[in-house]
Amino acid sequence: MKVYCSRIKSLRKKAGLTQKQLGTIIGYSHTAVSDWENGLKQPGADAIILLAKTFGESADYILGLEDEDGHKTTDRENI
Repeated sequence: MKVYCSRIKSLRKKAGLTQKQLGTIIGYSHTAVSDWENGLKQPGADAIILLAKTFGESADYILGLEDEDGHKTTDRENI
């Protein structure tokens, strides 16, 4: 599974939000959020930017290009 799936879900839960609440905040449906978390669809650039701003994380972190400490990752399997 792609890293972004687990990162979006983890950040959402950490923020205490439901999929519906997150979707409302960023202007997407709860179905879109569910699809991203389950790896059925990839969020577009606009959605990644909104997610990053909402959670106070970098887009690179959400996409799996950075680890929790902000270091660039080299594990291409997770991208």
